[in-house]
Amino acid sequence: MNSIKNVPARVLNRRPGHSLEAEREQFDKTQAISISKAINTQEAPVKEKHARRIILGTHHEKGAFTFWSYAIGLPLPSSAILSWKFCHVLHKVLRDGHPNVLHDCQRYRSNIREIGDLWGHLHDRYGQLVNIYTKLLLTKISFHLKHPQFPAGLEVTDEVLEKAAGTDINNIFQLTVEMFDYMDCELKLSESVFRQLNTAIAVSQMSSGQCRLAPLIQVIQDCSHLYHYTVKLMFKLHSCLPADTLQGHRDRFHEQFHSLRNFFRRASDMLYFKRLIQIPRLPEGPPNFLRASALAEHIKPVVVIPEEAPEDEEPENLIEISTGPPAGEPAVVADLFEQTFGPPNGSVKDDRDLQIEALKREVEMLRSELDKIKLEAQRFIAQLKGQVNALEAELEEQRKQKQKALVDNEQLRHELAQLRAAQVEGERNQGLREEAEKKASATEARYNKLKEKHSELINTHAELLRKNADTAKQLTVTQQSQEEVARVKEQLAFQVEQVKRESEMKLEEQSDQLEKIKRELEAKAGELVRVQEALSRTEQESQEQGLQQRLLDEQFAMLRATAVEARRILQDAVGKLDDPLHLRCTSSPDYLVSRAQAALDAVSALEKGHAQYLTSRADASGLVAALTRFSHLTADTIVHGSATSHLAPTDPADRLIDTCRECGARALELVGQLQEQQALLQARPGLVRTPLQGILQLGQELKPKSLDVRQEELGAMVDKEMAATSAAIEDAVRRIEDMMNQARHASSGVKLEVNERILNSCTDLMKAIRLLVTTSTSLQKEIVESGRGAATQQEFYAKNSRWTEGLISASKAVGWGATQLVESADKVVLHTGKYEELIVCSHEIAASTAQLVAASKVKADKHSPHLSRLQECSRRVNEMAANVVASTKSGQEQVEDRDTMDFSGLSLIKLKKQEMETQVRALELEKTLEVERVRLGELRRQHYLLAGATGAPGEEEPSQPSAAPRSGTKKPPLAQKPSVAPRQDHQLDKKDASYTAQVVN
Repeated sequence: MNSIKNVPARVLNRRPGHSLEAEREQFDKTQAISISKAINTQEAPVKEKHARRIILGTHHEKGAFTFWSYAIGLPLPSSAILSWKFCHVLHKVLRDGHPNVLHDCQRYRSNIREIGDLWGHLHDRYGQLVNIYTKLLLTKISFHLKHPQFPAGLEVTDEVLEKAAGTDINNIFQLTVEMFDYMDCELKLSESVFRQLNTAIAVSQMSSGQCRLAPLIQVIQDCSHLYHYTVKLMFKLHSCLPADTLQGHRDRFHEQFHSLRNFFRRASDMLYFKRLIQIPRLPEGPPNFLRASALAEHIKPVVVIPEEAPEDEEPENLIEISTGPPAGEPAVVADLFEQTFGPPNGSVKDDRDLQIEALKREVEMLRSELDKIKLEAQRFIAQLKGQVNALEAELEEQRKQKQKALVDNEQLRHELAQLRAAQVEGERNQGLREEAEKKASATEARYNKLKEKHSELINTHAELLRKNADTAKQLTVTQQSQEEVARVKEQLAFQVEQVKRESEMKLEEQSDQLEKIKRELEAKAGELVRVQEALSRTEQESQEQGLQQRLLDEQFAMLRATAVEARRILQDAVGKLDDPLHLRCTSSPDYLVSRAQAALDAVSALEKGHAQYLTSRADASGLVAALTRFSHLTADTIVHGSATSHLAPTDPADRLIDTCRECGARALELVGQLQEQQALLQARPGLVRTPLQGILQLGQELKPKSLDVRQEELGAMVDKEMAATSAAIEDAVRRIEDMMNQARHASSGVKLEVNERILNSCTDLMKAIRLLVTTSTSLQKEIVESGRGAATQQEFYAKNSRWTEGLISASKAVGWGATQLVESADKVVLHTGKYEELIVCSHEIAASTAQLVAASKVKADKHSPHLSRLQECSRRVNEMAANVVASTKSGQEQVEDRDTMDFSGLSLIKLKKQEMETQVRALELEKTLEVERVRLGELRRQHYLLAGATGAPGEEEPSQPSAAPRSGTKKPPLAQKPSVAPRQDHQLDKKDASYTAQVVN
C-alpha cells in the first residue's frame, strides 16, 4: 500500500453516515487494496484474484473512474517493473472490464504515452518492454474506438464481421490494414519478451520469467481472433480486387502467419502456459487466397482457458492512514484501560449503534457470500465458454466441410454441363472447321506468294534507288557526250558492216576501193580514240569538282550543327533570366569576372577562326571549336551574371540583368548569321565584346572592397550555417511526420500504402543526413583543434578561408536539398507534383552530401575515427537516396493506370502491319536514344574541360549557388564552387569525387 500516493480524500476522511456511503467507502478500500497488491514492484506475475476484483469493480461502477483515480497516483516513472504490471492490469481491464472502460482510458492516453516514451529512452530491459506494451495499448484503444462493433475482447461472430466490413472495397481494404497494424503490435511484444528470456523450462517456472510471460496470455487471445478476421477479410478482398493489387497484403500476411505460428509453438512448449491456457495450433502453411475454395479449409483457432483451482483468500487490511503502533497493540491498550478505569464518558453504545453494527456485520457476511458466489459463477462461466468454444470449433469445421463438399459438387456439375455442351458444339462445328481449314490454307498460300512478290519488289526498288542515286550526278555531266559517242559508234558500226558486205561481194572487183575504205576507217578510228580521251578527261574533271563541293558542304554542315547547338545553349541561358526557379541561385562577383574574361578571350578566338574560314573554306574545325567554346562561356557568363544580381543592390542588379539580356541577344544574332551560308560573310563576332566588357566592369564593381572583415567572420558563419543546416533537417523530419499523419487521414487503400512507403524512405534519408551533418561537425572541430596550434579558432578559419568557404557552401547545399525534398514529397502526396521531381531531389541531396564529405576530408587525418564514421554516413545517405528513388518508381508504377491492348477485330494482315509499324517506331526511338547519349557524353566532357580551365591557379574559386534571396544591402560573397547537375545514379564516380575535392580545397 505504500506504493499508492495521493489517495482520494473521500476514502480517508469520510465517516459512514448511511449504508450507501459505507458501501461506497468499502468499495474504494477494496479497490485500493486490490490495485496495490496487483501493481507492485515485486518481480512476480499479477495474481488472478486481484485482477478479477479490479475487473468486477469496473462492472460494479460501470466504468474505470476508481481504477484511474488510484492509477495516476502510482509512482510509475520510478520502477520499470511497476509500469510493466500496470500495463498488464490495464490490458486485462480493457479486455474483460465494463464497455465504458474504453472511453475512460481514452481520456488518459497522454499518461500512457508519456510512460512509454519515458522508459523507451532508458536502457532498461523492462523499460523497453514497457515502451512496446504502451504502443500496443494505444493501438488497441484507437482501434476499438474507431470500430465500436468490435468489443475490447475481440470476440464477434462472422455476421458482425461482415456488417463491420460493409460492401465498400475501400473500407474493407482499410480495415485489413488496421488489423495488420494491430497484429504487428501484438507480435512485436511477444518477440521482445522471448528475446529477453531463455526458453528453458526452469526459466519459465521462475517468478522473474513468469512476470514477463504473464501478459502473453492476453496477447494469445487477441492474436487468435485477429488471425481469423484477417483471413476472412483477405478472402473477401481477393474476390473483389485483382491478385497483383493485393501482392503487398499477401506478403504481409505470410510474414505475420509465420511469426504467429512460431509464437504459438514456442508458447505451447512452456510449462507455464500449459496449466493456464490451451493454445491452438496453426496449419503448416498459410491459406491460398488465390483459390476461393480454400476458405472452406480454414479452421478458426480457438483459445480455451482451463478451469482454475480456487485460491486461498488472504485477509485484506484497510488503507493505512497513520503511522501509529502495530494493528493489534491499540486494541490491547483499550481493553486494559476499560478494565482499570471503566468505559470512557460518552462511549456507551445505544441500541441504534448496536443495530447499525449488526447490520454492517450482516452486510459484510452477505458481501463475502456474494463474492464467493460470483467467483464460482465465473468459474462455471469460463468452463462453459470453453465447452461452447470447442463445440463452435467443431461446428465450424463441419460447416466448412459441408461448404467445401457443396462447392466441389457444384464445380463437378458445372464441368459436366460444359463438357456436354462442348461435345455437341464440337460435333456441329467439325464440318465448318474442315472447310475453314481449307480456306485458311488457300489464303495462307496466296498470302505467302504475295509476300514473296512484295519482298522482291521492295529489294528491286531499293537497288534501283541506290543505283539511281549513284549515277544521277554522273549522268547529268556526261549524258550529252555519251549520246554523241553512241551515235558515232552506231554510225561506224553500220558503215563497217556495210563495207564488209560490199567488200565480200566486190572483193575482186574493188580492191582499190577497199584500200581507200580501210584508210577512211583508220581515220575514223583515230577520231573515235580522241573523242573517248576527251570524254574521260571531262568525267575526271566533273568528279573532282563534285568531291570538292561535297567537302565544302560537309564543312558547312558541321559548322551549321555546331551553330544550332550553340543557339540552344544560349537560349537556355537567356531563358533562365526570367525563370522563377533560378531566383534561388546566387554567385560571387569574383567568379563572374573570371567567366566574363574567359568569354572575351573566346570572342577573340572566334574572330580569328571566322577570318581563317573565310580565307580557306576547306577546313572549318578551328571555327567550330571557337564557336563551341564561345557559346559555353557566354552562356555561363549570362547565368552567373543573373545569379550574382540576386545578392547585389537594386540599381547594379538591374543594370547587370539588362547587360546580360543585351549580351544574349547579340550572341543569338551572331549564331543565327553563322547558320546561313549567305549571311556568314556579314557575321561580326566583335559586336558581342561590348556587352561582355560591360558585364566584366559591373562584376569588378560588385567585388568586395575588404577581405579582412569577411575572413574574421568566417568562424561564426561556419557555426551558423551548420546550425541552420541541422535546423532545416529537423524541420524536414517534422514536416514529413505531419505529412504522413495527414496522408493517413486523407487517403486510403493503395494510395495510402504508396504514400507511406515514400514518406518512410524520405524520413530515413533525413535521419541519415542529420547523422552525417553531426559527424561532419565533430570532424570539423577535430580539424580545428589539431591544426590551429597556438592561434585562435577565428585565426585558423581566416588562414584557411577557402576550405572554410567550401564547408559553408556544402552545408548550404545540403540544407537547401532537404527543404526541396520535403516540398517535392508534399506535392507528390497531395497529387500536385511529379514523381520525377522527387527522384531529382534525391540525386541532388546525394551530390550535396558528397560535396560536404569531400570538403571535410581535405584537412582531416586519414586515421581519424570521425573521418571513418563520416564515410560510413555518406554511404548510408547514398543507400537511403537510392531507396527513395526505388520507392518512388515503385509507387509510380503501382498508382499509374495501364491501358490494356485490345486485339479484338484484328485480322492476321492488320496484326502484321501493326507489328511492322511498332518495329519501325522502336528502331527510331533506339536511334534517338543513342544520339542523345552521345550528346550527353559530349556535354559532360565539355563541362569538365571548362571547369578544369577555370580552376587553374591564380584564378578565384567559383561560387556555389545557394538559396539566399536578393537583399537590399550588399553582402560579401563567398568563393564557392558552382553546383553540378546531379547524375542519374545515386553515387558519385571517382572523377566527380576527385573534382569536387580539388575545387573545395
